[in-house]
Amino acid sequence: MKKALIVIFILVGISSCKQHNKFYISGTVKDANGEMLYFEHSGLLKTTILDSTQLSTNGSYRFKSDRPVYPDFYRLRLVKKVITFSVDSCEEITIDANSNNFATDYKVSGSVTSVQIQKLRQSVMNIQRLANALNSGMDASEQNAKIAAIEKAISAHKQMAQRIILQNPRSNAAYFAIYQKVNDTFLFSPYDKSDRAYCAAVATSFNSYMPEYERSKNIYALVLDAIRTDRKAKNKIAWDKIQENNGTGYINIVLPDKNNVERKLSSFIGNVILIDFSAYELKQSVDYTFSLRDLYTKYHKRGFEIYQISLDQNKQFWLQSTKNIPWTCVRDLNGPDTKFAVSYNISDLPTSFLMDRKGNIIARNFGFDDLKKAIEKYL
Repeated sequence: MKKALIVIFILVGISSCKQHNKFYISGTVKDANGEMLYFEHSGLLKTTILDSTQLSTNGSYRFKSDRPVYPDFYRLRLVKKVITFSVDSCEEITIDANSNNFATDYKVSGSVTSVQIQKLRQSVMNIQRLANALNSGMDASEQNAKIAAIEKAISAHKQMAQRIILQNPRSNAAYFAIYQKVNDTFLFSPYDKSDRAYCAAVATSFNSYMPEYERSKNIYALVLDAIRTDRKAKNKIAWDKIQENNGTGYINIVLPDKNNVERKLSSFIGNVILIDFSAYELKQSVDYTFSLRDLYTKYHKRGFEIYQISLDQNKQFWLQSTKNIPWTCVRDLNGPDTKFAVSYNISDLPTSFLMDRKGNIIARNFGFDDLKKAIEKYL
């Protein structure tokens, strides 16, 4: 009987939500007689006024709007003071405030997410007040004390925000936390390694559950760009290291071949070596492999070697494809995620390097005609 009643109440709730398809925001604003209160939608790119009312002596108001397709942000604005809140469904949210401390000391009910957003905003406003108190006229000790207080407040704020994010990365409070600023500087940034996990948690969750939502696309693209930027920076450092050693050395590679025997690139020094990063899964692999075979057949007896690093995803496919090749081909257990792809700054496949007999890197990505000329020169 109890189960049946629970189901009935749930169905009634769903039916009511679908029937009205609205949400409501109401409450009172004290000491604001005659002032205009604006109800606004806070979009990703712009803020839109949805409704407004002139407050009477008792300060009561009530607004309604269509339920958003995705959880979204809305605002109450009194002159330049703003209260931000979140709407997830056809809710009825109550916000009571007063004119003097409208943006901070208000009471919200009916939305747990909006309560969390209030705490996040109050915390950031406190940090901003501390930052505003800094000025160049202070002596060093006073300035250092205020900076220490700001750093402590930021640390406490981020710990609170991190808990909110980890509790529910799909919530609007988590999204809101990622985009908070002090002095136009984001407190969380996916470009900062210590913040990236939290930004990525929100981005992944939004993208998984709401892939078509513009906010999901925005934060997901931001995190992806940060990851790519970090990867490029690492690759540049690795390539700079190779460039520094150009003419004097190389980064050694030690990986197992198809027979699970470790093969060292360094063991081939004394020959002219083509270091080749490629994958047999590529469409052009057959033609490319035939071109490598022609080089190997023509120059191997004169001291030419090919040391090939496979970035194939599928190990069995790689084993089958390399069954009859005459040169050395190795593969990391991590496949395309091998650290040597980073060390040699590999961004495209195939990518090759030519080394002379002393182990000096001569060039990168010669075309086959130029490659033949270079091999002839250094043999």
